[in-house]
Amino acid sequence: MDHADLACIDLDLPSREGFRKFISSWLYRGDGFTVLVDPGPLSTVPWLCRELRRLGVERLDHILLTHIHIDHAGGTGALLREFPGAAVICHPEGIRHLVAPEKLWEGSRKVLGALAEAYGEIVPVPAERIGFAETIGPAGIRAFLTPGHAQHHCCYLLGDLLFAGEVAGVRCDVPGGIFMRPATPPRFVLEVALDSLDRMIALAPRRMVFAHYGVVETPLQHLRIARNQLLLWVRGVAETAAIEPARREEALVAWLLERDEQYRNECRLPQDIRARERYFLGNTLRGMMEYVDALSDGERQALGEMRPA
Repeated sequence: MDHADLACIDLDLPSREGFRKFISSWLYRGDGFTVLVDPGPLSTVPWLCRELRRLGVERLDHILLTHIHIDHAGGTGALLREFPGAAVICHPEGIRHLVAPEKLWEGSRKVLGALAEAYGEIVPVPAERIGFAETIGPAGIRAFLTPGHAQHHCCYLLGDLLFAGEVAGVRCDVPGGIFMRPATPPRFVLEVALDSLDRMIALAPRRMVFAHYGVVETPLQHLRIARNQLLLWVRGVAETAAIEPARREEALVAWLLERDEQYRNECRLPQDIRARERYFLGNTLRGMMEYVDALSDGERQALGEMRPA
């Protein structure tokens, strides 16, 4: 495929500290076929539509959702009003939540609070406009069910380009390297997340899009870093399990900064993006802590003995 046909549309939230170069929607146009991946939240749909019109997009054939979290899919229903010919592709487990999004919206408000309000309410998607298919359009896009970050997560392979969503977590460029962290909110299951990563590694893509954030030319390296991070972070959670709850997160972060060379680059992030990452870190750690704390003593001890490849 011609990667010149690929465009990133940033969906920044100026009202929120550090919410730049973070939420992104990706446009692909080729052979008369136009696809948009992750339209983002409702509050950024007006900007997204202006950018699509500026780029000369008159119709969308498909809207692909990597998952139904509000920052990725909340504006889908509103976008369909502007592009009525588009069909939405979504994980089968997510479809009903977008058709009737009241519970999804209330859950988003409960977890995210004021941030959910900044994203905007989740607009319903008509049932006849949304579904799942393993192969999509004349370009032969392949859809893969990749639970881990969320049970309703998908990745999409377009030629040698993988739209990875958050299967490999979050990344940022920093001077002289990269920052990465897992994205493992509750409910997190290590074995499920590892299986999804292993299947994406087996595809051997040549380029990969992180939803948060950017396209990378070394996808296998990034996928393997993400896999090793899951093992390392879960081991850290197990090794700090005995620390009193009020100090546990602080102790775990210190543990990680000593051992994870990609996460250690947090100190190289711009201050506003660093603040944003600290905000989301709690969800990542909470998912891992709930997973580890539910294990038996023997299972937890085995995690403590695990080492990344």
